[in-house]
Amino acid sequence: MPPAKKRTRTYDPAKTRAAVLAQFGNVREAVRGLTPEQLAGPTRLGDWTVRELAGHLTMALEAVSRGLDKDEPAGQPRLALLDWPFTTAARADEVDDDVHALAAAEPVLDALYERTLARFTERLPGAGDGRLLVTRVGVMTLADYLVTRTVELVVHTDDLNAAVPGLDVPYDRQALAACTRLLADALAAKAPGASTEVRVPPYAVVQCVEGPRHTRGTPPNVVETGPLTWIRLATGRMEWKAALDEAKASASGERADLGGLLPLMR
Repeated sequence: MPPAKKRTRTYDPAKTRAAVLAQFGNVREAVRGLTPEQLAGPTRLGDWTVRELAGHLTMALEAVSRGLDKDEPAGQPRLALLDWPFTTAARADEVDDDVHALAAAEPVLDALYERTLARFTERLPGAGDGRLLVTRVGVMTLADYLVTRTVELVVHTDDLNAAVPGLDVPYDRQALAACTRLLADALAAKAPGASTEVRVPPYAVVQCVEGPRHTRGTPPNVVETGPLTWIRLATGRMEWKAALDEAKASASGERADLGGLLPLMR
């Protein structure tokens, strides 16, 4: 009997919209209090300063507004939500150029955040969840694209917290959950199978990696880690070996080594 086909995870669009707004609000409040010295500091993202990283965070929402400004595309293939994480690396140079250009054009961050939020909150309520948008990497539904915005906001919130000691921008629970789940599902899509169980409590459990299928009892191959560690592993902010050495992830079983599968996106 063939194995049961895994069901694609669904996300509540209303909760996703609220999560995007909540996390953007968290970032805006934190950025507002940064000093010029802090804004000029380095980040773990190449040559980006904290100011450039803060500017980039507005692009997560502005990309939605720009998409809604345009007519809905017709006759173009859609990019599936689970395919999105694997498309971002190819656009890294383009994003880098846009970030530097934005920083040069927008010297006042608070004004940029205010305008970005105003455009987003003006356009979003009248747009249906199935509305198609032309994004940087392909055509997506608005509902799916907003899930990707939780990844952008959560991942770069973590970058911001790493760059500014003591900043401690909070993570909206729903945004953190959506980000964690999408990246966990991307792992299962990249390495289909059911021999290894990856647990990211309290948000996600996925089975992946080819091999003997687990049916009952304790799985023979188990990986477990927390949400932020998982997000850092999935996006290349942390190496697999370092996560194990620092006891931020545990792995048991001969098929529990995820080092060759990570990162999933950059």
